[in-house]
Formats: sequence, structure tokens, C-alpha cells
Amino acid sequence: MSLPAQINSVAELDHLLTTPCPGLIEMMKRISGDFMILGAGGKVGPTLATMVKRAVDAAGVKKRVIAVDRIPLDGLKKNGLETIACDMLDLDAVSKLPQVENIIYMIGLKFGATGNEPFTWSINVVVPYHVARTFTKSRVAVFSTGCVYPVMDLKTGGATEDVPADPVGEYAMSCLGRERMFDYYAASRGARVTHVRLNYALELRYGVLADVAGRVARGEPVDLTTGYANGIWQGDACNQAIQCVETATSPAAIMNITGPETFSIRQVAQEFGRLLGREPIFCGEENGRGYLNNAARANALFGNPGVPLGLVIEWIAHWVRIGGACSGKPTHFETQNGKY
Repeated sequence: MSLPAQINSVAELDHLLTTPCPGLIEMMKRISGDFMILGAGGKVGPTLATMVKRAVDAAGVKKRVIAVDRIPLDGLKKNGLETIACDMLDLDAVSKLPQVENIIYMIGLKFGATGNEPFTWSINVVVPYHVARTFTKSRVAVFSTGCVYPVMDLKTGGATEDVPADPVGEYAMSCLGRERMFDYYAASRGARVTHVRLNYALELRYGVLADVAGRVARGEPVDLTTGYANGIWQGDACNQAIQCVETATSPAAIMNITGPETFSIRQVAQEFGRLLGREPIFCGEENGRGYLNNAARANALFGNPGVPLGLVIEWIAHWVRIGGACSGKPTHFETQNGKY
């Protein structure tokens, strides 16, 4: 894929984010069954759902691509997907969804979890229970988070899939609960599952790098407490996550998805300062710890991400300079106490 030097519009951004890689297109040629994306209305959901449809079309195969959420999905319908509105907290409603062979599960609640713990647990545990018990004959790629791992020291190189889960805070605990619902049905009913532990998806409107760029541009302090992070271009994350359907096994498999490098928040802020003509302001001190994932397994299987980190930084700086749209939803990447 040819990568532009700059991105100047949401239409250009969305086209780039939803472009399927050759490996995904080849997977669509060999994998059997239709696809259903549950939770297609979230931040990443529209990107991933559209990518599935584009990959199916590029492969020249006939598959239903169904997007499901509780909210209307008119944009995805215009992109040629089938759409279904469903209250996933209603087990009867979930049981009426089409029985398809391939499912990508994207439902979750993070922001606002602190102070709203009962609802957080209902979305992150009860809904997965409904889905896991209903689709025991499907392959399921379940979006999870690297926050189920303990906070890692930089010297470890990040958590591999073999590091035992040790979540901090109720949000991360509920995310492990989501995994355990699928684990149970994978172990007891033969469901095929891959847990996609993602840290962190990056694009121009939100993500760790967009958070840092915004703070530098506004002259706000950049918190260095969590001084290091992983990240992966959202399009690359979606390409790999969709392919995790094919890696689904019983018992459940785990796949860390992130970029191959660990970056310094301080150095990234300094680079944004150079590109934006602003001197970054810092607060806090690096403690050498953070939510750090080692994605060597995924990158060996799928290849390294197609969009390098340095180019993402340049894209974001240009986006900030031209006043590009911002989601207004900070990642809280600096948080280590599990409160979001």
C-alpha cells in the first residue's frame, strides 16, 4: 500500500484506515462462512466492519458481512453491510441473531467505568456471557486489552501472552471477566476463540499519540508518570485482529496486538514540539512502568505493521496544524491505578 505524506480529510483517513492488507484478502479466499461484527458502532467498530467488507469484495468471494450494535448503523449500511440493531443485554435478542461461522466481538465499556461499576460489569461480563453461550459453533475473535496484564517494568520488554493476567482496578478486572466467559464456553462447549489483547490503537483523532500532540499544541503539561507505551496504527490493528478469527482455538488462544517498538512519551512530545513549533511542558517523572505488551507472536504471524510509528507522528502533527477533527476522548494512558 502506498502511504501518503499527509492526510487532509476524514474521507482520506477513513479510506486508509479501512484498506485491507494482502494477507487479510488471502484469508477471505480460504476461510469458510459469513462474518458478523458485534459492537460495530464504537470507535474502532466502523473501521473494522468496513475493512471486512472491503476484504471480502477484494477477494472476489460471496460472504454476508453483518454489523450489529444497539445504535443505528446507517453509515455502514451505505458501505454495503447488513446491519442489525440489538440490545446485547437481552439474551433473547442475542439468541435471535444469525448463526454465522465467524464473529468479531468488539463490545466493551472503558471510559466512565469509575463511578459506574455495575454497568461496566454488565457490559463487559454479562454481554460476553450472552454471546459466548449463543455462538458455541463459531470462530470468535474477542477484542480485549493489554490492561488485563500487570503493569510491566520497561526492562521486561513487555508482557507476552504467557504472562498471567493480574488486572489492576475494576475496569481491567471486568475485561478479564469478559475473557473468562468465552474461556468457559471454549473449554466446555468447544467454541473456538482468540482473545485480542490490544495496546493501543493509534489514529489521527484519538489515541496515545493524539493525546500527546493535543497537549503539546495547547500548551498543557504532558504527564510522564507512564513514560513509555506501545502503539499500532488502527488500520494495522484491524487487519491483524480480523485475521485472529482464523487463529481461534478451543481452549481459547491469546494474541497480543501492538507495534514492535516501545516509545518514550517524552521523546514523542519533543518531536511533536519540533513539528508544531511549541516547547512541550512536562509534569511527573518516568517510573519505568506501564501497560507494555510484547507482540512478537502476532508480528511473526502477520508481519510488522505496514504504517511505521514515525509516519503516524508526522500525520498527527499535520492533522493538528490543519485543525483536524478530534474525538475528545482521551485514552488516560498515564493511568496506572486502573481508574478510567
